[in-house]
Amino acid sequence: MREAGSGMKIAIASGKGGTGKSTVAANLACMLSRTREVALVDCDVEEPNLHLFFPGSAVDVPVTTPVPEIDPARCTLCGECGKFCRFGALSVLKDRVLVFPHLCRSCGGCSLVCPQGAVREVSRTIGRVACSCPVPRLTLVSGILNEGEVQAPAVIRAAKMLAQGHLLILYDASPGIACPVIETLEGSDACILVTESTPFGLHDLRLAAEVVDRIGIPAGVVINRSDGRDEETLDFCRERGLPVIMTIPFSREIAAVQNRGGLIAALLPGWEERFAGLFEAMAKIAGVSP
Repeated sequence: MREAGSGMKIAIASGKGGTGKSTVAANLACMLSRTREVALVDCDVEEPNLHLFFPGSAVDVPVTTPVPEIDPARCTLCGECGKFCRFGALSVLKDRVLVFPHLCRSCGGCSLVCPQGAVREVSRTIGRVACSCPVPRLTLVSGILNEGEVQAPAVIRAAKMLAQGHLLILYDASPGIACPVIETLEGSDACILVTESTPFGLHDLRLAAEVVDRIGIPAGVVINRSDGRDEETLDFCRERGLPVIMTIPFSREIAAVQNRGGLIAALLPGWEERFAGLFEAMAKIAGVSP
């Protein structure tokens, strides 16, 4: 088992939206910040919401991505750039080259294949990263994708890079199992899969468990809003060797705290200790001494 001084990165994910993933991430960060430095990274860049739990002034850093610009003095309209691009970002007409920046994936291939050197790259802003220190020992980093943009992974990478240097980092992933989630999971030591005891919750837990298994990241499961009838979820976790490390009941008291934007780890007795137990369980899963 590695020592905690070597650092640990824990991702919090879910196959389905609305399971309480951000709630688990926020409460875990709140508990950890009582005794140690922790960075909480909101990687749900299309709908970041962790700042609602931890309000405070933030410093914004723009996120840019390179896109092609055509030099008409050099361009011979040979069409090589348009043939290379698989995303339709370049269209070569008989008298000009049209560039569609929103379709570009910034691979740089068009500038490499151009025989005349007529393609150069310019920066385009696609989002920003907001960094704040809302409470002592907690650094909150929020990735924010500009409206209408599609390159969420680029903003996620920028948010994760800004958090580098912290020994303990929590990544709050977006819902689902698409590219933004894969980008968030990259480099994590362990993953908390948050689910709920519904048919949809179990269906999407299966998908998320398959993803972390294929990537090779050890995981544990948190069942949120449990009504006490979790047999199917528990059976699935036993079959897959996924430890259930916490169960949060379907409770009016808990819902009231969360609806006010509060954190149960700070406001309800016993929950700080339970989230401390959650962290110890995840450290064990990750093979790191807490």
